[in-house]
Amino acid sequence: MGKFERQISEGVTKYYWYPGEKADWIRGVLTVLGGGLLFALIYVVTKNSLLAAVVSGTAVQAVVGAYLGRRDAAGLSEFHDPATERREAVVDGTRAAWRGTLQGLLCAGSAMLVLNMPHSGFLADWVLPFVPSIIGALAHSGGMLWERLAREVGTADMDVAAEADAEAPTKELEAA
Repeated sequence: MGKFERQISEGVTKYYWYPGEKADWIRGVLTVLGGGLLFALIYVVTKNSLLAAVVSGTAVQAVVGAYLGRRDAAGLSEFHDPATERREAVVDGTRAAWRGTLQGLLCAGSAMLVLNMPHSGFLADWVLPFVPSIIGALAHSGGMLWERLAREVGTADMDVAAEADAEAPTKELEAA
């Protein structure tokens, strides 16, 4: 949870709370701006707004899906036990719900963007609006897998180092 602090007068401070962290909001704005620039670039090159909408929506969904997948995997590994730490578990659940809501709104927005481009035909009406969301979901799973593998590799490296440290005194004793 982030907050803005505003000094009203001496001794009086007003706090404004918002969901997420400031860095996450900045990343989100930069990703959406990047998607808008990609849309403009593809539209200028191809003169096809439908293609530009599908490609830019897919790119934004892929970036956001991978990022949110990594955040979800990290959140799952740090999830508190609901029976013993109720307040922390509610905070964890709220963050996960916020990320899910954000990804759902982004999927709906991508589909609406694609559907509102001038087009005709079955492919443009029934297949292309789903492409960004499907890529976003696959990127979310990939992000979760990436984070999980990074943690597994880090744990395996620590286990190997611990085994090497445990074997060192044994080898010294054998040498003596």
